[in-house]
Amino acid sequence: RHSFLYSDARAWRAYMGMRVMTTGNNGALTRPIRRILLHPQYDQFTSDYDIALLELSAPVFFNDLVQPVCVPAPTHTFTTGTSCYVTGWGVLMEDGELASRLQEASVKIINRNICNKLYDEAVTPRMLCAGNLQGGVDACQGDSGGPLVCLERGRRWFLAGIVSWGEGCARLNRPGVYTQVVKFTDWIHQQTKGQV
Repeated sequence: RHSFLYSDARAWRAYMGMRVMTTGNNGALTRPIRRILLHPQYDQFTSDYDIALLELSAPVFFNDLVQPVCVPAPTHTFTTGTSCYVTGWGVLMEDGELASRLQEASVKIINRNICNKLYDEAVTPRMLCAGNLQGGVDACQGDSGGPLVCLERGRRWFLAGIVSWGEGCARLNRPGVYTQVVKFTDWIHQQTKGQV
């Protein structure tokens, strides 16, 4: 959501299936954005309700590089210690250069109470934490809005979180904080009229 706070949908395009950032689209699917649906309760000071939906101008057809991810049911639980993956085009290290190749990092779900203590009670019930408390692996600047996905039962990928905030990148006792998608499943279905 914070990535689209002052945005006009006409200024954005969605790229799918891109692995390397190049001047051409390198075989990626591209769609203009028809509209951006911002969560009405978003708080820019606390990053609570940090979620937005993008309506594309045309359908997307899946291929080897473009696949859907499952939206979890409101009762779905991603247990502490579950290994998940975050991907993005952000900087490779704090204050570093942007990635030219899509990056992927394996991170573990961290107990919310522990994370909340580390962040002085700033982690709301609509957030989840993932990373490594020893540091070394994390999302970073430029990854905001990116997916945190977990492989679950039946070998299906579920969208557990959306990169939201953190303190620096990959620091000791400073895991990444994500929008917890299960808390927004009902809102997603209301906005998409159940077509997700």
